Amino acid sequence: MLGLAQKEGSVAKRASGSSFYFAMRILPQAQRQAMFEIYSFCRAVDDIADCDAPHAWRLEHLARWRNNIDTLYAGHAPQDWDGLKRAVAQFSLRKDDFLAVIDGMEMDGAQDIRAPDWPTLDLYCDRVASAVGRLSVRVFGLGENDGLALAHHLGRALQMTNILRDIDEDAGVGRLYLPREALAAAGIMSTDPATVIADPAIGIACMMVAERAREHFAKASEVMAACPRRQVRAPKIMQLAYRQMLEDMMARGFSAPRTRVHVSKSHLLGIALRHAFL
Repeated sequence: MLGLAQKEGSVAKRASGSSFYFAMRILPQAQRQAMFEIYSFCRAVDDIADCDAPHAWRLEHLARWRNNIDTLYAGHAPQDWDGLKRAVAQFSLRKDDFLAVIDGMEMDGAQDIRAPDWPTLDLYCDRVASAVGRLSVRVFGLGENDGLALAHHLGRALQMTNILRDIDEDAGVGRLYLPREALAAAGIMSTDPATVIADPAIGIACMMVAERAREHFAKASEVMAACPRRQVRAPKIMQLAYRQMLEDMMARGFSAPRTRVHVSKSHLLGIALRHAFL
């Protein structure tokens, strides 16, 4: 049994071309396989939260994953979970972090998020991104304090960048992650996704989120600068790729129509090669 990831090739194919793929490819095999197991878990629960099935169906299936995690940590790994079981044992991955990811997916699965306040958005980012970071830094081998700090800041920076990148796609499925305080500061009173993304003042709200993401990127850089370089090669690649995406979006602006910003494979490869042998 190979586990949730089934085989590295299938997971790599789905992640191919992403900053995650290039960051994980430089890791030693045991760490790389553990990260692919974590990635497979996250993709599986994210697919449930993002599907077009009724909310009740999504919550029911997320509850099954919660039960599977409980079963895994009770010593009875579900069928085909040998790979994740091995990663949990080898890197002391914490049950609470897996459950936090499911908590975050339930926030999406229970209802369509629309203009949460800043504390709710921060909680969402902690669950769907920083919790993944807390799992990841254990695989990377970071110390407890540095690992928690890096997961906190880098997870939030990455997720806020995702939110800014995906505002049009999210609005298309009835979601709006821009915080209501930022919308109010821009003079936008509506929380209807289609109305908000068409408002000429949306750039004001988006720039507030972008500046907060920048702050988290800066804090993540401070943490990584104090860590052994080989332990932070993978998160550094993720940070550089996403920071470039954020800066490109800020330079482009957020008024409609928005051309989608992405980091090219060649640029990602260049970043990965610069950090592969540190």
